[in-house]
Amino acid sequence: MGGTRPLRKGKTITVRAAPSHSSRAFVILGPLTLPAAIGRSGRTAFKREGDGATPIATMPVLSGFVRGDRLKSVRSPLALRRTEKTMLWCDEPKHAAYNRLVRAPFKPSHEEMCRADGLYDICLVLDWNVTSRKRHRGSAIFFHLIKPGYQPTAGCIALRLRDMLRLLPHIRKGTRVRVL
Repeated sequence: MGGTRPLRKGKTITVRAAPSHSSRAFVILGPLTLPAAIGRSGRTAFKREGDGATPIATMPVLSGFVRGDRLKSVRSPLALRRTEKTMLWCDEPKHAAYNRLVRAPFKPSHEEMCRADGLYDICLVLDWNVTSRKRHRGSAIFFHLIKPGYQPTAGCIALRLRDMLRLLPHIRKGTRVRVL
């Protein structure tokens, strides 16, 4: 791949399931192949809220967040917003803010964006059910950091920090992430 040149327009990051384990995958960009974790239920073409599956889809990257208090000098052509403790992501299908960033205090079901476990220290928002929302079709489908041992996600795609930092210089708004 050479250096940190951004992706040419039209480039796609491919996420291909690992043959040995349904909740593992490979993230592929050109000659770069990185091990990843995906949903605990594997992949699905019929994503539903809470099913634990990663949607089989092509999802543009919409935006990103970084824990600036933990990670310094993260390089990316994608504008990364600094995560604040009041940032939450609504995952309550009946709420008007479903699959949207909200602020604490917020009582309906939500994800904390400023997590103690570091999973969202780098968190990219994928356009799954965001620009065109439908109730119960799944929320908070992110490209984020991994738990130790490649533990499955709740439907997201997760990489080691080292691998995310290798990939980030090639990601900009609109870069497509294609889950096969």
